[in-house]
Amino acid sequence: MRSRDARTVDVRLGQRSYKIVISSGIIKRIGPYLARLPIGKDFVIITNPNLSSSYKSVLKGSIEKEGFTSRFVLMAEGEKAKSEKAISRAIAEISGFDRKKALSIIAFGGGVVGDAAGFIAAIYKRGIPYVQVPTTLLAQVDSAIGGKVAIDLPCAKNLIGAFYQPKLVLSDISILKSLPPRQIRSGLAEVIKYGVIADPRLFEYIEGHLNDIAGLDEDALRFIVSRCSAIKAGIVEADEFDRKGRRIILNYGHTIGHALEAASGYSKAYTHGEAISLGMAAANRIATRLGILDETVSDRINSLLKASGLPTAIKKLDPKKIYEAHLKDKKFSGSVNRFVLPVKIGRVRVEKDIKEAVIRRSLEECYGG
Repeated sequence: MRSRDARTVDVRLGQRSYKIVISSGIIKRIGPYLARLPIGKDFVIITNPNLSSSYKSVLKGSIEKEGFTSRFVLMAEGEKAKSEKAISRAIAEISGFDRKKALSIIAFGGGVVGDAAGFIAAIYKRGIPYVQVPTTLLAQVDSAIGGKVAIDLPCAKNLIGAFYQPKLVLSDISILKSLPPRQIRSGLAEVIKYGVIADPRLFEYIEGHLNDIAGLDEDALRFIVSRCSAIKAGIVEADEFDRKGRRIILNYGHTIGHALEAASGYSKAYTHGEAISLGMAAANRIATRLGILDETVSDRINSLLKASGLPTAIKKLDPKKIYEAHLKDKKFSGSVNRFVLPVKIGRVRVEKDIKEAVIRRSLEECYGG
């Protein structure tokens, strides 16, 4: 079942513990992995039409070979899948064929599908098991791990959600070869984030292996997915429910990044990773203005973002709208803002109650017309 190239990361959360398995071609072997889990034998695969068209027969064949049943529920592409309307429609479809079943959900897709499917698993019948099979670099290194599931409201992203851990995460790096370059770049923003918040060596590895990563070299992909998975697993183990102040460091770049997405109406103007790249550039500006980050370090981070094909200058959006959207960010503590800001490569800290003038000026400095 396990190939010799497989790497495993354990997420140790007591009764909620699970494994992250990183390998090439793993979806062809999904059935045997599922057979080892103490969950139901009737699987609902939540995905989008494009992925279903490409992988339905592979998934269905491997799952049903183990004697399980499978049913596909398709959701729209993009953030529309995380709307209240889309979630209600999917739940209605699931309930329509849920008769004497022992249902479990498989989230087969990127971060949006993972969030939506995980949220459905958390609330349907007060919770049913689910498995994450992330198909984008961004989901494999970040969103599929840690149990944060959520949907959007028009005013802000991820405002309705829960902590609900998967039973297993299967990251198939071979799937990444089917992605367009923009999606790889989007995921690389989160990889760079992990280097800044926790691992200088990872940051240096990215600087030295950009061509290998962009060329989808499997050794490079296996390394960055495994390393980011291990970093996030450690953070989640230390602060599963985001109550101890440890997990918040994962939000470096996300305060302004999420605000940018909301201000753009969750359009295709920016992918999530592109928005986070801009959010990191803005956080760097705030940190330098506060005197906690050296300008040369900020330039180094921004240079790697640019070299990766990611934006560092905000375009076609009014900074005032971004500022107003950031006021609805769920990381606020009452009326006090909280930003994760870099101190050096490998270390960040949380700054609270940053003055409005500093935030607005930093946004203006990131504005590119």
